Amino acid sequence: MGRRMKAGTRIVALEEIKGVLPSIDLLTAMERGFAAYSNGRAVVPPVGELLLEAGDVHIKYGYIRDEPYYVVKIASGFYGNGALGLPSSNGLMLLFSQQTGQLQCALLDEGYLTDIRTGAAGAIAARHLAPRWVQRIGIVGTGNQARHQLRFLHDLMPCPVLVWGRGQEQLDAYVADMADFDFQIETTTYAADILKNCNLVVTTTPSFEPLLFAADLRPGTHITAVGSDTAQKHELEPAILGRADLVVADSIKQCLARGEIYQALKAGTIEESDLVELGNIINGHYPGRSADDQITVADLTGVAVQDIKIAEAVYQALVARQ
Repeated sequence: MGRRMKAGTRIVALEEIKGVLPSIDLLTAMERGFAAYSNGRAVVPPVGELLLEAGDVHIKYGYIRDEPYYVVKIASGFYGNGALGLPSSNGLMLLFSQQTGQLQCALLDEGYLTDIRTGAAGAIAARHLAPRWVQRIGIVGTGNQARHQLRFLHDLMPCPVLVWGRGQEQLDAYVADMADFDFQIETTTYAADILKNCNLVVTTTPSFEPLLFAADLRPGTHITAVGSDTAQKHELEPAILGRADLVVADSIKQCLARGEIYQALKAGTIEESDLVELGNIINGHYPGRSADDQITVADLTGVAVQDIKIAEAVYQALVARQ
């Protein structure tokens, strides 16, 4: 299984990682991570961050008490890489023993596991917060995460889809890439069409200014925002969160300093007391959607427990194949 740096330590390349992912129940693993976080069992320091001119780099790390490993993850996004023929994401995950500090496994995932765990988190948010009847899914963006979000929603709600992109060429490529899934996909270059026509919306871009506005928001809509993972990015007008009946954070502490919640707090459209943590909904400590006409927003900035759980699950699957 992979290469070895020294006794007991494995280096695993992306192809081998992809080979074991189908055997893993990722949604259950992610839910356990969020639940542990909101129960106070996770130790997750503040995100390390490098904001470069060409892209951004995040360092997330932590552990869950009474579990075997701690994880350090480095992931980057360089959004001009497409013009160079390179993927926009890169990175790796390092899995260490909590008992000895020994590096058990280096997962050279090239950012893929970060993309996958984010897609799984979007499906979890939809499972707990989306309306019972989803008329149409709206996807904002045409990049890798826009693809992963829709793929994870496939088994939950295979219904019509409307995708927004900045150009028709990107939209056509997106539709072609999703052809293996039985979605009826339409496209638009007008972002306002998304809220006007969809009641489950996922935003996936690295935008630094709002793309969706409260004037277009209809009762009964759920929005999962995953693109805004720094203090500078945001895709939603803060008034959208102000109109929401339920605003959910993957990590309240983290969302006070980044993401859509941070922008809305700064604008004064919500207060910290309005926030609910996703893990507390999973734990049953707080209800999710309770009425069809509610407006709900989930701000997923990405929490280290997701990286801990997916790295652990991949490592255990690899060991099981030995």
